[in-house]
Amino acid sequence: MPATPPRDARGHRALSRRWYTSRDVFDLEMERIFLGRWLYAGRSSDLDAPGRCLGHDVGSESAIVVRDSDFGLRAFHNQCRHRGTRLCDAGLTDVGRAIRCPYHAWTYSLRGELIGAPNMADVTGFSRSEWPLHPVAVAEWEGCVMLNFAEAPVPFAEEFAPLLGKFGPWRLDELRPVHEIGYDVGANWKLVFQNYSECYHCPTLHPHLDRLTPYRGAANDLEEGPFLGGPMELTRPDGSMTMSGARCAPPLSDLTDARADLVYYYTVLPNLLLSLHPDYVMIHRLEPQDVDRTRVVCQWLFHPDAAAAPGFDPSDAIEFWNVTNLQDWEVSERSQRGISSRRYVPGPYSNLESMIAAWDREYLRIMNGDDA
Repeated sequence: MPATPPRDARGHRALSRRWYTSRDVFDLEMERIFLGRWLYAGRSSDLDAPGRCLGHDVGSESAIVVRDSDFGLRAFHNQCRHRGTRLCDAGLTDVGRAIRCPYHAWTYSLRGELIGAPNMADVTGFSRSEWPLHPVAVAEWEGCVMLNFAEAPVPFAEEFAPLLGKFGPWRLDELRPVHEIGYDVGANWKLVFQNYSECYHCPTLHPHLDRLTPYRGAANDLEEGPFLGGPMELTRPDGSMTMSGARCAPPLSDLTDARADLVYYYTVLPNLLLSLHPDYVMIHRLEPQDVDRTRVVCQWLFHPDAAAAPGFDPSDAIEFWNVTNLQDWEVSERSQRGISSRRYVPGPYSNLESMIAAWDREYLRIMNGDDA
């Protein structure tokens, strides 16, 4: 790994108590961050046929993403235009050839047009063409379904310009989830992001992880803005992040030897944590539930050829990160409880926490409305 400049937290301190405990702050985050920026909803490979549907909830809002008859992705607000009834539950389902409201059977095509409205023909002035589903902006990136609830969103290619093409060697669009675990964490979503952003805690909290990737062997190639992170050196040249330290699949096809000896970690504001290993990729999706509660969905992605090979067993990677995740969630919950005290005073960041300081700067910039 090439030499990199020393990390520098610029003398910053941690965020004050209200950012983690205030209902007003949480509501503003929903408006400015989660309903105003592009966020990760799921893997497009799960929508593998026309009629396959993904429901995704964000605060008070909900979207449905559906594969249409031309195999394109469409996204809509998850509410019937009649009386607002939710059309689909969160998660994956199959709606078949049309989306049908469970209340009064108003029915919509996979393109969102209203194609059926029982007992409305005798309503003066009613026209089905005037009542399509409200669209939600949707994009596919590296096999990820990305949504934006804003009425006039920044184009995806513009907002995600620093990441376009960056992860090509891993062929993320070809990878498929082989396992998923959902966690309910009793902590503010920012604590999960911040914990992921530094390894200052690794010798204490994750001794096994620290043996695989020593905490000082880290660098960053994205150091400012909404996307942050970079590589860490693997102790074992042919290793990976597993319980055994060995790879559980062949190296992903386009990685150079230099990249195959590293693991890369990136935070993608607002709700994606991306971990790129030589043999697999792991994604954490954050779903804030309340000011002090976050649901985290973790997916392990492998190439289909590796998953189909005789003897394929991803449990070495799954067990490693499940143990590590549980350690992180426990300490995040401890942080939430401590920060909630009226005696909490924000302490200074170590220079090893420079990425948290950078994350805080971007977060405060958005919350202060400086990105408008």
